[in-house]
Amino acid sequence: SWAPGPYPHCSGSMAGKEMKNRGGKCLKEVHTVTEALKTLYRQKLLPLEKYYDFSDFHSSSLEDADFDNKPMILVVGQCSTGKTTFIRYLLEQEYPGSRIGPEPTTDSFTAIMHGEIEGIIHGNALTVDPNKPFRKLSPFGTTFLNRFQCVHLPNRVLESISIIDTPGILSVAKRKMSRGYDFPAVIRWFAEHVDRIILLCDAHKLEISDEFSHTIMALRGNEDKLRVVLNKADMVDSQELMRVYGALMWSLGKVFCTPEVLRVYIGSFWSSPMRMTDNRKLFEQEEEDLFADIQNLPRNSALRKLNDLVKRARLAHTYIISSLKEEMPLVFCREKKKRDLIYDLPIIYSRIQQRSQISPGDFPDCAKMQERLMSHDFKFKALKPKLLAGLDELLNTDIAKLMPLLRQEEEETADRLLVQGGPFLGSQRGPFIVGNPFNHYGSNGESDHVSDEEWVVSKDKPKYDEIFYNLSPHEGKLSGSKVKGWMMSTHLPSSVLGRIWKLADVDRDGMLDDEEFALAGHLIEVKLDGFGLPHELPAQLVPPSKR
Repeated sequence: SWAPGPYPHCSGSMAGKEMKNRGGKCLKEVHTVTEALKTLYRQKLLPLEKYYDFSDFHSSSLEDADFDNKPMILVVGQCSTGKTTFIRYLLEQEYPGSRIGPEPTTDSFTAIMHGEIEGIIHGNALTVDPNKPFRKLSPFGTTFLNRFQCVHLPNRVLESISIIDTPGILSVAKRKMSRGYDFPAVIRWFAEHVDRIILLCDAHKLEISDEFSHTIMALRGNEDKLRVVLNKADMVDSQELMRVYGALMWSLGKVFCTPEVLRVYIGSFWSSPMRMTDNRKLFEQEEEDLFADIQNLPRNSALRKLNDLVKRARLAHTYIISSLKEEMPLVFCREKKKRDLIYDLPIIYSRIQQRSQISPGDFPDCAKMQERLMSHDFKFKALKPKLLAGLDELLNTDIAKLMPLLRQEEEETADRLLVQGGPFLGSQRGPFIVGNPFNHYGSNGESDHVSDEEWVVSKDKPKYDEIFYNLSPHEGKLSGSKVKGWMMSTHLPSSVLGRIWKLADVDRDGMLDDEEFALAGHLIEVKLDGFGLPHELPAQLVPPSKR
């Protein structure tokens, strides 16, 4: 366990006992970074936020579920950019309520989470569930909650992460349509609470609509979580792809006012054959980088929560509120003074920066702060040195003492805290590792042994036998290098072909005999016909000699 040393609030004094009772645990008693963050927040940051009405101007107070929940991925993009298809590609299965089409098909925010029993929980019920991190979404109103749901799904990928699917951002032609709720504000709330934001762009839809621009502005302050994906890149050739990439960077550069160049992943994230295979190798490398980033989210989850807590604690809200309190008259001309103070807020910011030596980056957005102050009653509280002393101790002492525990946790759980299942199955470096012709690692699962069922591949085996013997097997088996070219001629993505190889190589010897080769051909045809692949080989597909 972690013993950070003596803390004033953990002593035998009455104040220490009172703080311990209010916060639940003393810091000496915590064993994980998450427990320590919860304790520090309850004891030192939450009292400050309540005293200075933090939730009236910024995000709402944090609950246990915000610290305990799995890493979440927010998938955002314009209509028909492939958001739901991308999620299905990650999970390797459809989820209840999902629908894919060229028209806008996703009209709800859908939280896809792990559950042993498949089912849907609707928004109003979600906001009263203390075990879900969505209780603070109720202020967005009934219209939004009717468009919000949580899907439970028994899926191995979801054992490590949760995914938020979003409605398509409206195009220029539909910008006058009203959703009935503040869409950018909802996106901003999710952006503050998730671990990764995937912004999907279509190679054929590079225009930035008004709502798209407002949505991107809502992501500001969370650029470190953002990953941009240029999807459907297999539909253009190399020359067009270069032009599309340049146009996308130019369009995003007008909206993201940052000196850094955004990292854009290029690929085609679906299980169907690639339309153009000129850049297949590039797409596979980009997919590997993106999936490696996603796979490490559970390992970096504690660090992200620590980072968000520090960001929240450093916000100069307390100094702004206390300065406004000092300037306000007690009785007369309060409304006029209120208007003057709101108008002079940039000057107040500058004065606080000089007086308290606070960085400009630690101040909230001035325009948003002015907007929130317009509707506030200006009944503020004066500066309380005791609360500020606790905040300084949190930032300067407590967080520093957490770092050794954070490193210890990372070392102990380096291999266990990785996303597993789906395209991540068996991998430690993204979904591809060396070991079979498609660099996709197989599982150790065994098929059911049956002897009284007909093998469904039998009727097509003569056709596959002809191909098998034309590829010159050695001692009755084909190596991966010989099979690879034939399988890649189907233009299916390597991650799909890798899964087919894993299923077909029943005896796990890294080679295919005639029965396994016929099985691989059968699975390829199944996939080309638009059906999904089984997670494990069904009994009726196991070759007779392997039963």
